[in-house]
Amino acid sequence: MSSYGLHRVAEPVGVLPQQAQRLDASPQPGPDEVVVDVECLNLDAASFRQLREQYGDGIRTAVLEIVRARGKMHNPVTGSGGMLLGTVRAVGPESPLGLKPGDRIATLVSLTLTPLRITDDLVKWDGTSEQVPCEATAILFGRSIVAVLPDDMPDRLALSVLDVCGAPALTDRVVRRYGKPSVLVLGGGGKSGSLSLAAARRAGASRLVALVPTEREAKSVREVGLADSVVVADARNPVAVAEGVGDQVDVTIVCVDVPGCEHGAVLATADGGTIVFFSMATSFSAAALGAEGLAADVEMIIGNGYVPGHAEFALDLLRSEPGVRQLFEARERQTSGA
Repeated sequence: MSSYGLHRVAEPVGVLPQQAQRLDASPQPGPDEVVVDVECLNLDAASFRQLREQYGDGIRTAVLEIVRARGKMHNPVTGSGGMLLGTVRAVGPESPLGLKPGDRIATLVSLTLTPLRITDDLVKWDGTSEQVPCEATAILFGRSIVAVLPDDMPDRLALSVLDVCGAPALTDRVVRRYGKPSVLVLGGGGKSGSLSLAAARRAGASRLVALVPTEREAKSVREVGLADSVVVADARNPVAVAEGVGDQVDVTIVCVDVPGCEHGAVLATADGGTIVFFSMATSFSAAALGAEGLAADVEMIIGNGYVPGHAEFALDLLRSEPGVRQLFEARERQTSGA
């Protein structure tokens, strides 16, 4: 029995669950495993956008086919998955996660490595939101990361925050390393972007720039005061990004959910600066080769989604920053149709 879940790898044997083509998603727990009754999947933004654009109204069937074939939600195009919300059904006697049956949790590890079995054909999902209500079971390993859901906010709101909690925590770490840097957030009106803006402000950023794709989104960010300036530009257009931002920044945080934003981030960042890529739509070869081709002396960091204490850090930002909560709640109303 492996705390990394190696025993759940059905094909090819010998790789870690995230690399596997297929996992064993049977709902019987091993000694250190936890079985979760899943209520909602939260597809990551890049994966949801790609599936929606490719399959349209057939997105439900596409997700079902991925999960049935692979025993996990692992988008073969974006390579990403998401996370889930559910209730603990059973806990193996050797599980180190400190959970008990009945605990309501959100996973903080990717669906790309989480054994998953859907049992209701996603009949409650209309395919228009990245939050997917469902009946399913999932397996957590000894090294999985989870958060017990807080009791001071709605579950779906907490799920939205926990889905991107790695971004603000790493933003905080990078900004504090500089002291008082100027910071640009590409995708500053989204979930990870708005939290990263708030984290950068709290960490002492001297200048905050949010780049968003539409004037409507810019208006929302301006109203809640998360940035010193808001730029409306297509993040995929490097010249437009550089012209809109103006003076190059010390730190750029990339939180967009579309491909092709690497070169704009490089152009907007000063030599000696840092770019943090959180988007699963990022091409890391394009980022590296683009920086080389532009003779840009920038450090590039892959945001891996985990920083110790990241869940509570993000939830605290939501509780303490009214502007962040306002944006999240507005997004929840839009996705629910309220």
